[in-house]
Amino acid sequence: MAKLHGVAGEWARVKGTVMGLWPLFCGIFAAGFALAVLVVASVAIGAMLLALAVAWIGWSIYKGVRHVERYFKGARGEERVAGILKNLPDSYHVFNDFVAGGVHVDHVVAGPAGVFAIETKYWRGPVTIEDGHILIDGQLPSHSPLSQVLREAALVKETLAKAGWKGGVTPILAFASDTFSAKIAEIQGAVIMNSCDIRKSFETDRVIIPPAELDRLVSLMESNS
Repeated sequence: MAKLHGVAGEWARVKGTVMGLWPLFCGIFAAGFALAVLVVASVAIGAMLLALAVAWIGWSIYKGVRHVERYFKGARGEERVAGILKNLPDSYHVFNDFVAGGVHVDHVVAGPAGVFAIETKYWRGPVTIEDGHILIDGQLPSHSPLSQVLREAALVKETLAKAGWKGGVTPILAFASDTFSAKIAEIQGAVIMNSCDIRKSFETDRVIIPPAELDRLVSLMESNS
């Protein structure tokens, strides 16, 4: 069993809650200000401001709940992938929510076969590849997950290099919903796969990082956590 560092999905839940609820807090503050205007200044202006604040509060609750749900769904996907990574051989280390360049990377795995930066997506619809692009339900997503995982792997490599380790980092895009039709593919150096194929992909006798070097690398990563 792999050695775990950090809690999967923790940052996604915190970020989702903060980003989802801050407009509501602004609306509550605005409503308080409107009530003050209504009482001490102008009833007409205060009533208008209060109506606007109430409308904003209603909108922010609707949008905020959907926002929080989206991030919490992502957190569940991270937990699923972390549960799979936990079953890797005991020579592997799994860093959940690894911070690199100010960015929270879902999982960074270090083991004999190398270092891997894993971005998890929990997309419900079918995932396909066309002309080098990743599609969901046949459509381009609003943000490219391929660009995201390539950037995160580069940040992890840069962070480890600054800490004193000069090896490479392989980007992996994992679909926790297992809806990727090609099962496993490679684009621009990034490996795309379903979460159910992760463990099988790590079942290799290839040794890129010797034990002593791996111990040093893990110590560097722990100091960065």
